[in-house]
Amino acid sequence: MEIRITTSHILKVLLLLSWIIFIGLCIEAGAIIVSTFITLFINPEAVNNFWEGADVLAIYQFNTNHFAVIAIVMIIIAVLKAIMFYIILKLLLDKKLDFTKPFNTHLKDFILKLSYLSFGIGLFTHCGSEFCLWLTNEGAKIASLESLNLTGADVWFFMAIILLVITQIIKKGIEIQSENDLTI
Repeated sequence: MEIRITTSHILKVLLLLSWIIFIGLCIEAGAIIVSTFITLFINPEAVNNFWEGADVLAIYQFNTNHFAVIAIVMIIIAVLKAIMFYIILKLLLDKKLDFTKPFNTHLKDFILKLSYLSFGIGLFTHCGSEFCLWLTNEGAKIASLESLNLTGADVWFFMAIILLVITQIIKKGIEIQSENDLTI
């Protein structure tokens, strides 16, 4: 007996994976926000238990404002990633994809939003890593950029460009599809 994997099955698995990633990203963003708030406004000792054990104590001791900047950048990046998967979930759940006419404005807008979000994540990741580099030059001891989620800006920029190219291809496909609909 042969089991056939259809596009419908793959989309269901992708929906499940998207939910798992979305929930994880929301937890990450929320934890960074709560950790930052507690550290800055309630208990400075909470810096020792920052999100996922990121060693930010040295930054906090060097300058509280610099710690706040790094934490805000981390929050922005985490929130943008969560928004990206929210948009993916919304597309998969709303079922606005019309497979009889694959080139449509919903798909174009979806990919364009992902492109903008990818660019934003890349921009904040780059700015955060450059800020950490500057702090290191100023004499601060910085945790690894990996533990702060401030690496991979080039990958995010690369993804944004690829998605922009795909958006333009889909836009051209929409034009051709519209012309074909008018000639029939």
